[in-house]
Amino acid sequence: MVTTGPARPATTVAGPAATAAGRRAPGGRSPWTVPLAVLCVLGGVFATGAGLGRTVGPLDWVASGGERSAGSDSNVLRASRPVRLEVPTIKVSAPVAPVGQARDGSIDVPPLERHNETGWYDRGPTPGEPGPAVIVGHVDTKDGPSVFYDLHKLKAGDTVEVTRADGSVVVFRVDSVERFPKDRLPADRIYGHRGPPGLRLITCGGDFVGGRTGYEDNLIAFASLTTTRQP
Repeated sequence: MVTTGPARPATTVAGPAATAAGRRAPGGRSPWTVPLAVLCVLGGVFATGAGLGRTVGPLDWVASGGERSAGSDSNVLRASRPVRLEVPTIKVSAPVAPVGQARDGSIDVPPLERHNETGWYDRGPTPGEPGPAVIVGHVDTKDGPSVFYDLHKLKAGDTVEVTRADGSVVVFRVDSVERFPKDRLPADRIYGHRGPPGLRLITCGGDFVGGRTGYEDNLIAFASLTTTRQP
């Protein structure tokens, strides 16, 4: 269960810490980053003023729909950045903005004043491309619940819809919702750049312990692509 309180600081989600040497994605797009160590600091980031910087290098490429062939699977799409996220079960209807890496190597998050916005990790696949796309969101702020406050309520079989910049809609089915201690995140399952199209929705979870730790866990919804709708 995700816990919250009015006096708690906003939290961020941990992510990859280093770039894989020598691997460049097609079209000049930034490569996947591969964790050297799975280490995350969820709490206290906004309180100390860190984690607010954003990297947007790949956006010109993905906004136009990309240049890379999608392959033979009819459900696999060319790159196009996500612009909106719909999760009917938990009444989430939120814009999606690109985020990169924070200075500490974690995945960045939307600014605190836009805590009901979600962030797509722009160094990984776009939703519908091969591999898991990653979308992060705050669980709460000092003022109350945020966009992914109810993420823990998702169940296997629930649907998630992502609208992309090219007008297409990709529909995912939740496979599982799991909570992991921050020092034991399954990096390959979260950030792997191979395999069929998938989606990872990530926020903070577990008990709030304060300080630089914040919430003790990451809560992750794992989902698989089911259908696509073209504009």
